[in-house]
Amino acid sequence: MSKTELVLKQFADQAAACEELGSPFTARLCQILARRLDDRSRFGRRILQWEGDPYADNVALRACGAVHALARSGWEPNLTRAYPPNPTSENAVWAALADALHHNDAFLTDRLSSAPQTNEVARSGLILGGMLTIAEVTGLPLEIFEIGASAGLNLGFDQYRYDFGGGQHWGRANAPLTIDCSWRGGQPPLKAPLSVTSRQGCDLNPLDPNRHEDRERLLSYIWADQVHRLERTEAALNLAAAEHRRADKADAVDWLADRLGAAPRRGVTRVLLHTIVWPYIPTASKQAIEATISRVSSAATADAPFARLSIEPDDTPGSARIDLTVWPSGGTVTLGRGDFHGRWAQWA
Repeated sequence: MSKTELVLKQFADQAAACEELGSPFTARLCQILARRLDDRSRFGRRILQWEGDPYADNVALRACGAVHALARSGWEPNLTRAYPPNPTSENAVWAALADALHHNDAFLTDRLSSAPQTNEVARSGLILGGMLTIAEVTGLPLEIFEIGASAGLNLGFDQYRYDFGGGQHWGRANAPLTIDCSWRGGQPPLKAPLSVTSRQGCDLNPLDPNRHEDRERLLSYIWADQVHRLERTEAALNLAAAEHRRADKADAVDWLADRLGAAPRRGVTRVLLHTIVWPYIPTASKQAIEATISRVSSAATADAPFARLSIEPDDTPGSARIDLTVWPSGGTVTLGRGDFHGRWAQWA
């Protein structure tokens, strides 16, 4: 299979995934780009001759994010009008995009250099279940350290309200946003006393909720026809901005070694959190992180525990596995599985 054929296959597979995840517009956009792009624009050439692995780099979502960013900018009114919530067609979208390429080819091409960042807030429903379990097991307040934190929106998981279906809720009624996450199967301990004493995060390319350009970058990767996700993310950004919460710009290896290198505090559980980031970390970096985890976990005690909550993809398509390890006892338990966009969780 040629490089271009592999790129086109990645677009087709991403279109199917978008359809499955409830975004017919983004699915159609993937199909339009795959069918109509050619090498007459820098944008088209870079995509069709993608230098890296189009699957690992998710070139389709990079391209869709670039076009959405241009549509949101207002620089190309015809493209903006071809986007939801306006009624549209394949011909209208392509005509507007083809015209935009004459004026903003450089902008679109430059945006392909950035990996997609959605900082999907609804994954907080999965995070909450894991954190409640840690709180129940240890009986202690939590210090949270998140790698791949993007804009730090999921670090505020305990400040949101949740609707789990079946009349079950968690969080205060006047929370700034509500997350709908259908909890199925056995459930985490909703009544466990949960207290977060500190929250920190890092990212190679952290986004600042107070900065307009960073907010727009994040929103551009959220699918244009999923208005509820856009509104939810904006509400989470507003809360993070009001609290001056943002992730550190750092490599996870050095950041974790530094943050977890200090002696643990008694009476607090330190928690390493990562969600849908592990596949993007180089093998050598994973090994270094695992070495830090090994050092920190070996020093854990009953009154100064250490926990790792991971929500990551595995060989089962369509959802992530939710794993939890709490030291000093050790031993990883799979708590369940969750939808990549946080729409549901199936607890073990």
